[in-house]
Amino acid sequence: MKTVRIGKSSLTSSRLAYGCWRLAGTNDPHQLTPERESHGRAAVLAAHEAGYTLFDHADIYCDGTGERIFGQVLRDVPGLREQIVLASKCGIRMAGQPEATAPYRYDFSADYIISSCEGSLQRLGVETIDLYQLHRPDFLGRPDEVAGAFSRLLEAGKVREFGVSNFRPSQWAALQRACPMPLVANQIELSLCHLDAFQDGTLDQCLAEGVTPVAWGPLGGGRLARVAAVDLQDPHHAHKLKLSDALEAVARERGVSRSVVALAWLLRHPSGIVPIVGSTQPDRIRDCAQADALELTREEWYRLHEAAYGQRLP
Repeated sequence: MKTVRIGKSSLTSSRLAYGCWRLAGTNDPHQLTPERESHGRAAVLAAHEAGYTLFDHADIYCDGTGERIFGQVLRDVPGLREQIVLASKCGIRMAGQPEATAPYRYDFSADYIISSCEGSLQRLGVETIDLYQLHRPDFLGRPDEVAGAFSRLLEAGKVREFGVSNFRPSQWAALQRACPMPLVANQIELSLCHLDAFQDGTLDQCLAEGVTPVAWGPLGGGRLARVAAVDLQDPHHAHKLKLSDALEAVARERGVSRSVVALAWLLRHPSGIVPIVGSTQPDRIRDCAQADALELTREEWYRLHEAAYGQRLP
């Protein structure tokens, strides 16, 4: 798989990332079984063998279980750590933690960022996280306090590079202004089903500032991989069907799956979008990797763009 530089950092990764959200096969750590854990480890190995080198985590994925499963793979496969870019995220606190009455919330306090990073390092069994990101904007977060926490982690050798996730351009700019180090990535929801980043300035900012957009949900939660079902009760049925038909047409013309076309559509953008593939099925992981070799023409790209928006360009 071809590689891409992550923002202005020294990190180089595959053009497609592998997302570890589903490694445990459940969101409840009490429901983890040996079979589910084995399936998760097999998915990681399949992704590595298919050429994925950027592996995306978060401390809340099955309450840290995803990181623990991945950490076991690192221990089982000598040399794997040196071949990959390891990313994780923090900043979301679940309800009931630490007090029983505490609500689900976001927390960018320095102490929480640092303790979250140390927890991820322990579960992963590594000394350094390559790319550490804030998961969702904390409305009470102070940019200068975040910058201080980042600096402490950098100086301690616990993190190499920093980024954000789900940040609007203005939120990114406010934090970057306070940080002495560059924010090299912004992980955002982006697909043919979710086009906000094309209109809200996010991709424009990434191009201008040299920030890598990392796309979560690039297949629309699996919707883009399947032929659209007929649902005449859905007011958006005609729009969804048009996009489904357009995807199917390009996939047939190119002799690849719909998933490959949907991922290649993102890869075509000049900002260097890195889509996150999240399937735990080895055959699907390998199939998605083929998007790296498919470059859509400008005509194919705009045909899908028009179908996604549901109307022609002005």
